[in-house]
Amino acid sequence: MSVRSERLATVRALIAAEPEQPPSEAADRVDGLSRLCRAAIHALPAWGTAVTVMTAEGMQPVAVASDLRTQALEEQQFSFGEGPCVDAFAGRRPVLEPDLGAAASARWPAYTPAAHEQGVRAVFAFPLQIGAARLGVLDVYLDRPGTMSSATLGRALAFSEVALWILLDGQAESAADRPVERLEAAVDSRSELFQAQGMVMVQLGTSLSEAMSQLRARAYADHRRLGDIAADVVARRLQFQPGMAGDGPDRPGH
Repeated sequence: MSVRSERLATVRALIAAEPEQPPSEAADRVDGLSRLCRAAIHALPAWGTAVTVMTAEGMQPVAVASDLRTQALEEQQFSFGEGPCVDAFAGRRPVLEPDLGAAASARWPAYTPAAHEQGVRAVFAFPLQIGAARLGVLDVYLDRPGTMSSATLGRALAFSEVALWILLDGQAESAADRPVERLEAAVDSRSELFQAQGMVMVQLGTSLSEAMSQLRARAYADHRRLGDIAADVVARRLQFQPGMAGDGPDRPGH
């Protein structure tokens, strides 16, 4: 058996050994990917791990993580519009940042302080892709600076390969149902964000991408989740107006 085959077999066994989460905690997660992330924490080892499913068309990413704190940090990248996950997906190659220091702060001025605040000191992002198809990114967070050893890097690549299989096949030996179907349901649940994006596009008379940038900027300025801002827009509690880029959206009636 080759080294790669041994690593893949080990990863599958580790995922299979992870217990299922209670339904209340797993409602918005994909079992196979969630187990993979939890198994990777111990195998690499890591502060946290996350798989984010993304599309080249700009649909809102869906993150599945080892724990809630990691999921929150992962999702912040898309509120900020920057981070290793974003770069790995766009560049189609791993982003290996062994030290979230000054150089990282210059590269990701909003993301790096947020990662530091959570105790993260290094991050490694592996794109999930096959041929021209890009499906997402596996992020590995460490609470100390340092490079990955060749053995750890090999294990991380094995986890990313299995994550890709889960997304492509819709099932894995470790999962009892079809993760892709549940993942699609999770994407559907983000329809409110897409609705808000369209509403802001009309309000500002701009493009969809600029509308998303405005939503992200507001979430960052208010220290709130992007989904919460979207909910306010859809409920008409917040309204964006042309010519007020620096002031943010108005509240109806004010």
